[in-house]
Amino acid sequence: MKVQIHVSLKPGVLDPQGRAIHHALDGLGFSGINDVRAGRLIELDVDENVTDEALDEMCRKLLANMVIENYRIERA
Repeated sequence: MKVQIHVSLKPGVLDPQGRAIHHALDGLGFSGINDVRAGRLIELDVDENVTDEALDEMCRKLLANMVIENYRIERA
């Protein structure tokens, strides 16, 4: 089973990568972009018996920095 973990910075945390993307888009002539926040997508292929609690624990212990990041789990 495919699982996607979406990790993003918490509101209020500075995002230099997002700021660089915003600047680059502006430099390429794209207008109307108010803000950019960069995150990451982690795809896992897991057995059917892997529980939501186990996935949550993986995120809290390794996949996301709980001090500055939020995460969302989606089973495909």
